[in-house]
Amino acid sequence: MRRQFHILVGAHRSVIERVFDHIMRAVELILGYAFIFAVGLNFANVLSRYVLNRSLLSADEIEVFIMVGMTFLGAAVVTWRKKHLRMDVIAKMFPIPIQSTVRGLEAATLIVLAGLVFVESSDYTLEMFRLGVTSNTAGVPMWVPHGAVAVGMGLMVLAALWQGFAAWRSQKTSSTSKGDEGQGKQ
Repeated sequence: MRRQFHILVGAHRSVIERVFDHIMRAVELILGYAFIFAVGLNFANVLSRYVLNRSLLSADEIEVFIMVGMTFLGAAVVTWRKKHLRMDVIAKMFPIPIQSTVRGLEAATLIVLAGLVFVESSDYTLEMFRLGVTSNTAGVPMWVPHGAVAVGMGLMVLAALWQGFAAWRSQKTSSTSKGDEGQGKQ
């Protein structure tokens, strides 16, 4: 029965990880195209300023919104891929159990703080949507950049929760298999 449960959860794990991989790949592509658009918009704005003596008023505002999206949605991709910056020079000097505890505390802190930002930014995004607020010069609905913060933080929480669960499960599985080996030798 226990083995069937682990096989079932293992099958779901690969499905969940594949779904996350596809979501993060889609986010990367969207952010890549958004970055290309921002660079093109910046180039057009520079040409307009120096050639036509006119500035594209909304260009800077749109570029800022793209940067906000890149920051928060990109942070979710970085979290999923475990590529975030770590200052673990001292932590690596400790024994493995202490390192695991530090990593667990890091994950718990990430989940709590990103969860708090997710809740607050979701509420604010819904309020911006309900009020129909738009940006000053470009007329961008303000729920869009605020929604990028909420979505990025929500994805970070989900990624950290899943990775924590996977780490716990693999640790539990390895300790169970070690226990099974010990029983077989008796």
